[in-house]
Amino acid sequence: MASEEASLRALENLMTEFFHDCTTNERKREIEELLNNFAQQIGAWRFCLYFLSSTRNDYVMMYSLTVFENLINKMWLGVPSQDKMEIRSCLPKLLLAHHKTLPYFIRNKLCKVIVDIGRQDWPMFYHDFFTNILQLIQSPVTTPLGLIMLKTTSEELACPREDLSVARKEELRKLLLDQVQTVLGLLTGILETVWDKHSVTAATPPPSPTSGESGDLLSNLLQSPSSAKLLNQPIPILDAESEYICSLALECLAHLFSWIPLSASITPSLLTTIFHFARFGCDIRARKMASVNGSSQNCVLGQERGRLGVLAMSCINELMSKNCVPMEFEEYLLRMFQQTFYLLQKITKDNNAHTVKSRLEELDESYIEKFTDFLRLFVSVHLRRIESYSQFPVVEFLTLLFKYTFHQPTHEGYFSCLDIWTLFLDYLTSKIKSRLGDKEAVLNRYEDALVLLLTEVLNRIQFRYNQAQLEELDDETLDDDQQTEWQRYLRQSLEVVAKVMELLPTHAFSTLFPVLQDNLEVYLGLQQFIVTSGSGPRLNITAENDCRRLHCSLRDLSSLLQAVGRLAEYFIGDVFAARFSDALTVVERLVKVTLYGSQIKLYNIETAVPSVLKPDLIDHSPAHSFTYYLWLLLHCSGRIVNSFDSDTTEAVLPLVFRLLKRNVSSFFFLNDIGIFKTSRPVLLWNVPYSFDERGSSRCAQLVLVWAVRLESSGEVVGRAPSACAPSHLGPSDPHILTTKVIIHQTLSVLEDIVENISGESTKSRQICYQSLQESVQVSLALFPAFIHQSDVTDEMLSFFLTLFRGLRVQMGVPFTEQIIQTFLNMFTREQLAESILHEGSTGCRVVEKFLKILQVVVQEPGQVFKPFLPSIIALCMEQVYPIIAERPSPDVKAELFELLFRTLHHNWRYFFKSTVLASVQRGMAEEQMENQPQFSAIMQAFGQSFLQPDIHLFKQNLFYLETLNTKQKLYHKKIFRSTMLFQFVNVLLQVLVHRSHDLLQEDIGIAVYNMASVDFDGFFTAFLPEFLSSCDGVDANQKNVLGRNFKMDRDLPSFTQNVHRLVNDLRYYRLCNDSLPPGTVKL
Repeated sequence: MASEEASLRALENLMTEFFHDCTTNERKREIEELLNNFAQQIGAWRFCLYFLSSTRNDYVMMYSLTVFENLINKMWLGVPSQDKMEIRSCLPKLLLAHHKTLPYFIRNKLCKVIVDIGRQDWPMFYHDFFTNILQLIQSPVTTPLGLIMLKTTSEELACPREDLSVARKEELRKLLLDQVQTVLGLLTGILETVWDKHSVTAATPPPSPTSGESGDLLSNLLQSPSSAKLLNQPIPILDAESEYICSLALECLAHLFSWIPLSASITPSLLTTIFHFARFGCDIRARKMASVNGSSQNCVLGQERGRLGVLAMSCINELMSKNCVPMEFEEYLLRMFQQTFYLLQKITKDNNAHTVKSRLEELDESYIEKFTDFLRLFVSVHLRRIESYSQFPVVEFLTLLFKYTFHQPTHEGYFSCLDIWTLFLDYLTSKIKSRLGDKEAVLNRYEDALVLLLTEVLNRIQFRYNQAQLEELDDETLDDDQQTEWQRYLRQSLEVVAKVMELLPTHAFSTLFPVLQDNLEVYLGLQQFIVTSGSGPRLNITAENDCRRLHCSLRDLSSLLQAVGRLAEYFIGDVFAARFSDALTVVERLVKVTLYGSQIKLYNIETAVPSVLKPDLIDHSPAHSFTYYLWLLLHCSGRIVNSFDSDTTEAVLPLVFRLLKRNVSSFFFLNDIGIFKTSRPVLLWNVPYSFDERGSSRCAQLVLVWAVRLESSGEVVGRAPSACAPSHLGPSDPHILTTKVIIHQTLSVLEDIVENISGESTKSRQICYQSLQESVQVSLALFPAFIHQSDVTDEMLSFFLTLFRGLRVQMGVPFTEQIIQTFLNMFTREQLAESILHEGSTGCRVVEKFLKILQVVVQEPGQVFKPFLPSIIALCMEQVYPIIAERPSPDVKAELFELLFRTLHHNWRYFFKSTVLASVQRGMAEEQMENQPQFSAIMQAFGQSFLQPDIHLFKQNLFYLETLNTKQKLYHKKIFRSTMLFQFVNVLLQVLVHRSHDLLQEDIGIAVYNMASVDFDGFFTAFLPEFLSSCDGVDANQKNVLGRNFKMDRDLPSFTQNVHRLVNDLRYYRLCNDSLPPGTVKL
């Protein structure tokens, strides 16, 4: 005993020293090593048992429990039976004796250690494990401890970690399922007992003067009068101990519901009891009583009471999240919805004392979040099931949801509710598309609700109606999606507007356009307030109230213009003719505003409050907002264009060229260009312009799109070269070899031109290439001179890559061949090694772009570039691959393997000469194999990539192999089947065993199945025994068990389940064998 006491004192001193602020890291490592060595000793657990019973030092107790945890989870197999019995006996006694005095984290840790023993030994060697838990729950003195043990058991045994065999996991789940009915009965009894006990003492409040308001709706939601009566009972006031017990019971239920199936074990009595406790979350009266009574203890009680509501809603949501609902459980489900919507009505009920918003503000934020989660689950998972029930009033539910949505106290809560409406609108849209015959009936049922929703959402985005809340939104800080809080608010609102527009286009337009018209009138009326002063034009609106109103109107105009733009897609396509009149009305107004904005230039005018109004007149200018939407409309028909062709062009052209000269973002540029790509006005030629390099490239797109309209005049062909050809690059330029800046600028312009024109007509692309041909040839001639300067080479290859993608046909075969041959000659192994190994990221980018060019080449159909295939494959496998194969960096690898995949995918006949007869008479003759060494080398490279840690490369290459198998039957080819198939299967299984790419478990399992399915007999009779015999760390008997457990199923789900079982059990056996003490003899 003296040694135990001495060890305890020494351990306490070590732990105190370890956590002291002055202890150095080196000393901490020494102490850690000493403690680890102590824990590994045989019999160390006896000292730890003494430490637990004799110390009050939290650090010592936690260390002792960690020793037990390590012993049970990693070394239990090698512990003598007598020691196991002693541990199983002592630890529960220790917990029972000290559970009230131990710190909660120590108590919970001790509970988990005992549960870990049950996970290993119940029921064979620890037969009373679960019985003890049930007895603890049934004894009033130890009910909280029993509930903690029950929750821990559910967490650790229902979904255990991988340190158990699959058979043991299945056994534990079955054992727990056998106990579910008993456990749920106990938990129901605890909650009902507490409720009934305190309901007796609860004072019955006088009838509310507004109690009759809910009559009709409540009778719809709750068909049974007794149900309504039960839910209208006053909520009892619980003491602290009762609330603690109830919270533990609800936590247990929530976790149990996460894994047990829906069944008759979940009784109506239990559901009703849970809903009783869900009412605690919306009990404002009890919360106010706690705060009025003043003491901190009462405030804590109020918080705990609200927490009971949160926990009860967690239980309900766990049940709601289950999509698979047995027929016999649907009635319970309907009852749950009825009871929850009673709570929703209670939350959203107006009375003299509380508005809906003030009521929601007083509720616990977590409770509101849980309730919103319930509504989301109801709409997304169960609405289609419940809507068919005549006794469930969906329209009335939408009424409650509407009130709940638009009285949310926080922006996040409002966003979440908008998501629910989006789900509902998606459901409604898909329902109508699947039942077109009932379209009118469905729309008539929901029309009023949808119109009301549209109107309110539009009001919520306008400062005119909602300034206080909108001013709170952050419009500066970007989130992870690169949008501000205001932008997110507006985007989500407009998505709801757009979905309503899809269902009710006429109503939506008639609601939105008058509001837009009102704000446009304000904008158009600003001209009368412009006066000229010495410093220039000035807006003569100075009164603070008038400035504020103008600010709100301009902000609203910006939002409504975006709303009109978001709806543009619903005026085109199949409904273009039907909605032509509405579209023309919008476009005519926008054209008028375009003319107006270009004439008075409000963005240059001085204002009384420049910090507020200037951004409204510049950043939210209609000229920047509606041109894209105007183009969308113009794009559909020439009828609109011809009506205002010259006016629109005269108004917008100066804006476009001013944007070009200012080098604004390509987003606005492309929006404005869309107008001219559609209308192609001839008077563009009369506009003078002068641009820098980037402006020239953008102007080139303007010029080149006129080919269709003016191709007969020759005017375009004559002017396009002068507009497009850069002035910096020419063979006679004496400074070209030394001026990288000029080359960079020139290549940027060239690339921009090609990229902009790549989507145009063949004629336009032909004109573009004629204009650029000399520049392209000079660029190619300069390439060898800069091969050792990776920054310039990077620019050149980027240009040529764009050229190959956009103007490959226009370049012609001879010149394309010249480019490819030049690159192949320049990129020697030495040059590739220099770029990859010595020039860092820039050099790697050069090689990656070169490989991307080759990807375009190998995908080209026909026989033109086939002669390059041997050289390309040799470059990949003999020059690039040896350099990057063993490098840990992912640079270049993804592009190389994509090139190899494209080579195989688009040139399959280069390797396999299939014939029509062979395809028709499959199995009678094998395909003729050519270039076998190259094919084998490529496959070996793919196999080696699966041994590397880069998960992105692994996923990419696995997808490539699966694609080749789907398209070309790769796994069925004789060479793959006979020499590679089971090598790949072996590699993939080893990856699963080592857990190096756990995120891809499902993909790997499917790939293994697809490979094995080519030769199931060979897999089961030859590969599997050979694989098991090569596995180290397991004995012969364990290998036999693994082999027997792998059933000879040939369907995908069963086979992949067997694969994952094999991997799990193999890891488990290795863990068990590693935990045995040295010298253990296994019979």
